[in-house]
Amino acid sequence: MNAPFSLHQGTSPIILGLPHTGTDVPAAIWDRLNDNGRILADTDWHIHELYEGLLDNATTVRATFHRYVIDANRDPAGVSLYPGQNTTGLVPETDFDGKPIWNEGQQPDDADIAYRLENFHAPYHAALAAEIERVKAIHGIAILYDCHSIRSHIPFLFEGKLPDFNIGTDMGKTCDPAIEQIAVEVTAAAEGYDSILNGRFKGGWTTRHYGKPEASVHAIQMELAQSTHLASEVPPFAYDAQKAERLRNHLKTILTRMENFALETQR
Repeated sequence: MNAPFSLHQGTSPIILGLPHTGTDVPAAIWDRLNDNGRILADTDWHIHELYEGLLDNATTVRATFHRYVIDANRDPAGVSLYPGQNTTGLVPETDFDGKPIWNEGQQPDDADIAYRLENFHAPYHAALAAEIERVKAIHGIAILYDCHSIRSHIPFLFEGKLPDFNIGTDMGKTCDPAIEQIAVEVTAAAEGYDSILNGRFKGGWTTRHYGKPEASVHAIQMELAQSTHLASEVPPFAYDAQKAERLRNHLKTILTRMENFALETQR
């Protein structure tokens, strides 16, 4: 079994969380997925490539397993992020279109979920928590920037087209207002893009769990519409380098300004 996460330790106050870019599925789990599930459509395609090298010395913690194994951005207790709205759970039963992903009678049971929590979800979050503490020990502050993407049209989850930049701070609870404002200002000024703060995506479990501004640990989620950096939002979900490079300029500005805020705050 492959390691459930990959880690790059940096010296910046910024930590990039990457819970949904992994495509590893153990053979025993792969055999239980149906043909629809094996498309792995709900991957945050190429997000680790999109953010690669944007900020010198940023720490990155990336889950290598697919969200169909277990979703690293869900409450381990299985509590819904968005009560009353369509969403997918800790171990999804359907894809984002509401279509089954498991062979009939092979859906994960409680024992499966417990195993996956212990061997995938928990190690990823142990690594993330350790990096937050390490970075905070260096700087007196840590900013967790959680990197996500999703198809721009998913009627099962939301109406119409999703904005290009979707900033989530759980209604301002998970970070200093100045950090939120950086993301808002840069995305609002990005020509040819649209953006929203705490719209359909208000920050997942990771953002809500770790974001404790009163303890100098700040968390913010950036959900990007995949139309901003993919050639197409259908298989093979190819990366569009030209689109991506244009987008990377804005993402670099966001991360650089957040890093500067953190360093100046502790002077």
